[in-house]
Amino acid sequence: MLLEADVANELEDSLSALSELPTSTKEMGEYAQKLWTMLEEFAVTYGGKLIIAILLLIIGFKLVNYLTKKLVDSKAMSRLEPSARSFIKSLIRIVTKVLIGIIALSILGVPMTSIITVIGSCGLAVGLALQGSLANIAGGFVLLVVKPFKAGDFIIEGDVSGTVTEIGIFNTKVQTIDNKIIIIPNSTISNATVTNVTALDLRRVDLTFTASYSDDVKTVENTLLSVCDKHELILKDPAPFARISAHKDSALEYTLRAWCKTEDYWTVYFDLFRDVKYAFDEKGISIPFPQLDVHEKK
Repeated sequence: MLLEADVANELEDSLSALSELPTSTKEMGEYAQKLWTMLEEFAVTYGGKLIIAILLLIIGFKLVNYLTKKLVDSKAMSRLEPSARSFIKSLIRIVTKVLIGIIALSILGVPMTSIITVIGSCGLAVGLALQGSLANIAGGFVLLVVKPFKAGDFIIEGDVSGTVTEIGIFNTKVQTIDNKIIIIPNSTISNATVTNVTALDLRRVDLTFTASYSDDVKTVENTLLSVCDKHELILKDPAPFARISAHKDSALEYTLRAWCKTEDYWTVYFDLFRDVKYAFDEKGISIPFPQLDVHEKK
């Protein structure tokens, strides 16, 4: 049996012979015979290895998906946030599948030094071409380590506001209030000023109301506080705050501040507008329209 090097040389010679296309029927038969012989030699030398490499890729990829899912669903990983688990899952899959691909190439007889050289060259080229993507991966690591927010938090970043649904390898997905998905690159959001609205358990509702100059200041302030006292979602500690805060052209402005649980913020926000209007009507407190006094000289 010939050595693999000898067979490889023979295959190279056969390929050189096949480079000249036939010009007659007789040459066509000889050409087909040479082609068949070359395929037989290739199958004897590399056919088994090729089958093994293909089986390794198929079984290896399926095994990686299965083991990665088991790892992410394990008790040790369950302590991590969903966004961190998703990030780690994607990273492990990519790295292990690349390693399986390298092993498959080595089975086919590709020298490991050549593979490393090619990977190095490709890595440099890809790195230059995908600087933005690599920056996004680095940004993803920053988000997982620093944890400015997590999946489920409501954030505000520039003109984007919504609930974080996923922190991936390359980007972060945010679901807006009107049910749209906005995808933000990790490199952008990791370097931006982000407001995490739901990071803390309590939030303060700040509102302003106006009342006529003719209405008693103390009565207006007490009315605002009584509305807060009657609302079951407004906390007694810290206590609500209501004071006159500005003299406007047509009315006095009053600032009302009330504390509530973060998840109750919008309920309290809209309820206060409604309840204060009812309370002002009941107390006879007027909310004046903008007005201007004009004096005519005769």
